[in-house]
Amino acid sequence: MLLRKTCLSPLIVLVPLATACLLGAVRTGIAAVELPDRAPLPAASPLSPEKPATQEAAIPIPQPRPDLPAPSRKPEMFGPPAPPRMLPDPRSNANRPAEMPQAETACRTRLKALGAAFEEAKPQGSSDGCALPFPIRLSRLSAAVDVEPDAIINCAAAEAAARLTADVIGPAAKATFGEDLSGVDQASAYVCRPRNGTNKLSEHAFGNAIDIASFTLSKGTSVEVEPAPPEKNAKFLMAVRKAACGPFKTVLGPGSDADHSRHFHLDLAPRRNGGTFCK
Repeated sequence: MLLRKTCLSPLIVLVPLATACLLGAVRTGIAAVELPDRAPLPAASPLSPEKPATQEAAIPIPQPRPDLPAPSRKPEMFGPPAPPRMLPDPRSNANRPAEMPQAETACRTRLKALGAAFEEAKPQGSSDGCALPFPIRLSRLSAAVDVEPDAIINCAAAEAAARLTADVIGPAAKATFGEDLSGVDQASAYVCRPRNGTNKLSEHAFGNAIDIASFTLSKGTSVEVEPAPPEKNAKFLMAVRKAACGPFKTVLGPGSDADHSRHFHLDLAPRRNGGTFCK
């Protein structure tokens, strides 16, 4: 028992001493280390050379639009529209003989006997089918009756007009007005065109027609073809119109249609059995 106490006594003395030494060393170490006034800031990480510190957002640039083709426009049309293609006519394809046919020669002989004045004219024709191979330029229907202006016409139509003048128009003018007939004012003879409102060639396209707009008397009086003429003029015009149906195969005038309200249309259109159309 005594031995145990003797052995423990040094330990009891040493433990407090060691503890005191350890605490003193700790205090000395803490006093030796000086703490900074502020905590150090973390080091900034280095910037990547490829990326700037701040990047602005890229502003999109609009791309130019491709040029759009201009809207197509229909070509403007100036003037009247092109005429329709003409229907075929046997007279369109007739070959012009090198020499004047006997019928043409005989017609000219009869026309001269009536006192008409004319001269040969240049042949007429076109790709549309118009054809006048042996035309004449008619300047007088008789020794006393002029044609104003000269008419390019075929001989047969000229002869029919000259005979109508000698047999009917001249005597009717004398009987109605007491004056001689001195002139016939024609509106058209040969004209390469279709019938109005159709694609069939007119008789004018063959020089086979004449349009008469007025008649001139010896004292200068003009008797016009019109829808409502004075009474005396109307009597004369009706006599001419009725007598023309027969010598001419077609007779049109005021009242027939709007296109013939101011002239007589006279033609020799070939019809079956020599029929006439007078309206």
